[in-house]
Amino acid sequence: MRLGIYSGLASTWASLATAMLSATQNDATITLVNDRLTAVFSKSQGRVVDLYLDGQDLLGPQSGSTGIGPYLDCYCIPSGFYTAGASNPLMELVQGTDSSGTKYAGVIMNDTYVPTGQQFQQYWFLRDGETGLHMFSRLAYYNESTPVLRNLQEFRTLFRPNTELWTHLTSSDVQTAPLPGRDAIAHEVVVQDATWRFNNTPSDAYYTQFAEYFTKYTFSNQWRDNDVHGIYADGSTSNGSTYGAWLVMNTKDTYYGGPLHSDLTVDGIVYNYLVSNHHGEGTPNITHGFDRTFGPQFYLFNGGKKPGSLEQLRAEARSLASPGWNVDFYDSIAKHVIGYVPSSKRGSVQGTVKLPRDAANAIAILTADGEYFQDNSVKASAHQYWAEIGSKGQFTVKHVREGKYRLTVYADGVFGDYVRDGIVVNAGKMTAIKDTWVAESAGIEVWRLGTPDKSSGEFRRGATRDPTHPLHPPEYLIYWGAYNWQSDFPHGVDYTIGKSDPAIDFGTVHWSVFGPTPDSPNIEYNTTNDWKVRFPLTAKQLQRRKKATLTIQLAGVKTASGNTDVYNPEETYNNLLLESYINQNQEPLTMIIGFNQSSSCIVRSAVSCYQVSSRMEFPTEWLKVGENLLTLRLPYNATDTETAILPGTVYVQYDALRLELA
Repeated sequence: MRLGIYSGLASTWASLATAMLSATQNDATITLVNDRLTAVFSKSQGRVVDLYLDGQDLLGPQSGSTGIGPYLDCYCIPSGFYTAGASNPLMELVQGTDSSGTKYAGVIMNDTYVPTGQQFQQYWFLRDGETGLHMFSRLAYYNESTPVLRNLQEFRTLFRPNTELWTHLTSSDVQTAPLPGRDAIAHEVVVQDATWRFNNTPSDAYYTQFAEYFTKYTFSNQWRDNDVHGIYADGSTSNGSTYGAWLVMNTKDTYYGGPLHSDLTVDGIVYNYLVSNHHGEGTPNITHGFDRTFGPQFYLFNGGKKPGSLEQLRAEARSLASPGWNVDFYDSIAKHVIGYVPSSKRGSVQGTVKLPRDAANAIAILTADGEYFQDNSVKASAHQYWAEIGSKGQFTVKHVREGKYRLTVYADGVFGDYVRDGIVVNAGKMTAIKDTWVAESAGIEVWRLGTPDKSSGEFRRGATRDPTHPLHPPEYLIYWGAYNWQSDFPHGVDYTIGKSDPAIDFGTVHWSVFGPTPDSPNIEYNTTNDWKVRFPLTAKQLQRRKKATLTIQLAGVKTASGNTDVYNPEETYNNLLLESYINQNQEPLTMIIGFNQSSSCIVRSAVSCYQVSSRMEFPTEWLKVGENLLTLRLPYNATDTETAILPGTVYVQYDALRLELA
């Protein structure tokens, strides 16, 4: 229940419930109200401090950094974290009528972090008839005396309630669960950084329905698949009325990393991670002249007078997740938002790409010209777009900022990507593309292991659904330490092409070292670093073949640099060597994974992170008729120093492998 001191605000909301949109302010607050939603902003704190839908308090009482939001913070000042508005925020109220005749009001928070001169702006807009806040966030840095400040490691907005109202969290159909209860949280056991075990409260709903372990990374998603996430109130703590609080990603062009970027979504807090290095994502450097406006995205609050199930309220939110939604409104408010690109400066791309045979789930991506799409943060001003490709190779990308782009196409079932630079998009124009993707090939494919789909999820402890809980989350989402290497692979990995089952006999992670885990103090490194792949060859297959090519695609790698992309000279494995030995040949095929290609992937509940690949040639004399042996070798007992409670081992996660002969 809301504390009594806030009853006056509820009364104010009730008196305005039938009024048009209203915006008022006094020395302490700015209040935006329409017929259903009320948002109160603290001028001294630069953030939302009260939020009501149909009279229901959505935030609860303020306590420290809870009971507030949406608000902006970052990991971007020299010492690390900073909450925008913590210095001396200036709050500006703007009002107007958009091109449709609908009234709107907005609050603009301006804050400068004085020691560096970093400028922060957060924008919130409320329209008449809508129950949500349109959000833009800006960071600018102009400082010639310190031209290189640091990286923009995190930049995010948060809706952070402090109330018993909310009962569930969700980021997809398979990532939906009850929120852990107070008793479970009070008796949780830390097993890893930001990871807890609820074995002391086995009757808790999260434990019984979803998993024994909880980590915010369980609910992370890739941006290709993530349009909406949030929290839900099932009515058990709100007199039967249901509510939803959602982050709607109606635009994705100001994020970085393309569709493979994965990030935190919800853990009781509803996040909008505009920038982060989670899962090894690239981050831009804050240098003199950096000036970036992120957004728009939309925090939607629904239910109340229009209740629904979790699925119904989430579907309502998802229906708004389109860059075409509210474009005219955004054009109307562009005069208030520094750095927003209106539709008058955007064009479109329409294309057809003839796909290789067996290509599935294909996607077309537009990112920074000349750069790998996962690295587009190296151009801090870059925008990004993507579209699913139809069965005949057709795709359309709308609302594209004018400029020059790289086109990348990838698809499940096909090794490699299609890449074309120099795609020019002009404002108000449609750029036409007609291309043919010829899949990379080094001869006749003899075998492949896994499906090239940018993921290691098809292997053991990957995407297989957990059979022990009724909600059956994919196993990789839960926590790597919930499983036992010695039980899964007591003699290590020994896989035979054509006979073994990849979902059972090949692991989703190739560890150098495994353990310890909550249930076992053992540390295993004698059966982990060498993996064996056996494959037969006939005389006919080898006849007149001179060259063999081994292709390895990795869905993620963790070197000693972790997620930081920082080379530490005190560490041995900043750059990691994955060696492939063919039969008894003593000369390895060596794949070098650089320190800036590292990602904390499986230990952060992911099977698809920063992609790395290599095609390695060798003479067919290394092969023989009959059974052949490929040994995949990581350094023995290879670890690094971790500053958080995380496994120190290096590891790789295979997307797919194949052998070709020519």
